[in-house]
Amino acid sequence: MTAGTRTPQPPEGRYGRRGDREADRRLKVIGAVCGVLALGLITWLGASYLIRETKINGAVPSFEAVSDTEMQLHLSVRKSDGTAGSCTVRSQSEDGAVVGVADFAVPADGSGYDAVVSLRTTARGTTAQLLGCTPR
Repeated sequence: MTAGTRTPQPPEGRYGRRGDREADRRLKVIGAVCGVLALGLITWLGASYLIRETKINGAVPSFEAVSDTEMQLHLSVRKSDGTAGSCTVRSQSEDGAVVGVADFAVPADGSGYDAVVSLRTTARGTTAQLLGCTPR
């Protein structure tokens, strides 16, 4: 044996470069940029959802089947002042079949609208459901 014995080294290029700090730094920067973009996207989607939802919202707090061909329902709408729109309501029979659908206009004046409206049906309705309200 000779005094100049070498320590065994892995073959060159087989296991990648050791201590590649530039690549690590690049990955950290890319990760930070992606994180900021994702946070911005979530913020934008949340804000647009809140803005869209505050324009006009409705509910049907009560309803009554007056006859086999008519439902009376209380339509309650909260909206921004000066926003007109329409609300779509449907009624279903006991077996779940849709027996009536109608759009009811919501006037622009005021910040709310409460009315008792009549929904014509093809058979006796057991429910009155608000499908949604859309601004004009």
